[in-house]
Amino acid sequence: MVPFQVVDDHNHKFTPGITFDHVLDLYVFDRELRLLVFDAIERIEVALRTQIIHQFALSYGSHWYENPNVYRNNYYYSRNLSKLDEEMMRSNEVFIKHYKDKYTNPKRPPAWMSLEVTTMGLLSKIFQSLKNTAEKKAVARHFQVGHPKVIESWMHSISYVRNICAHHSRLWNRTLTIRPMLPNVTLQPWLRKESDVLGEKLYALLCCIYYLLKVVNPTTSFKYNLQDLIGRYPEIEIVRMGFTVDWLSEPLWM
Repeated sequence: MVPFQVVDDHNHKFTPGITFDHVLDLYVFDRELRLLVFDAIERIEVALRTQIIHQFALSYGSHWYENPNVYRNNYYYSRNLSKLDEEMMRSNEVFIKHYKDKYTNPKRPPAWMSLEVTTMGLLSKIFQSLKNTAEKKAVARHFQVGHPKVIESWMHSISYVRNICAHHSRLWNRTLTIRPMLPNVTLQPWLRKESDVLGEKLYALLCCIYYLLKVVNPTTSFKYNLQDLIGRYPEIEIVRMGFTVDWLSEPLWM
């Protein structure tokens, strides 16, 4: 209700003309927005997980994540392996149980099993802690970005927003504490250089999500679903999410 109240009024008076329906519409809009974003993140997460496992397994084998030589330092190697063990211990996936029942060597399952049960957050940390190898660059190239640091940043921010959606927290007008990197160079249409996009607002991350979705599924309907959602709630101020006035004329969205 706060956005509908008079600023700095200690009695929390509502601005003239506001009804309960205005509050309810904002609540429903935010819920539908979270569902739309959560669905998009699910598709991106599967694609990221697949590419990371695939590219490193080709070069370093089925248990590449156990190889300390692929990590930047021993601290990251030990930390990530310990976290991964914890998540596998908690997992009740049939394929993990089957591996443990049937095999004792190697102790841990191959990457396409073990990394399947990791959270998006841990997957993001593992990718970030890997050396800037040819395999890491291949993942970045697959998603049509110029440098692995961009994918690292996007994964970190997407993981953060995924948790917001999963815990039913407010997404509309939220200030993102983990901002995505807005690159100057991409391999596919992106934002105009003169675009004044606020990295801490949701629109910036929606741009990153849509960019990745177009790689994962070129026929994605994300843009049209987003337009439809905004169109059904014309009183919602999308500028509070960081949308620019001419966002649909950006090369990315065209």
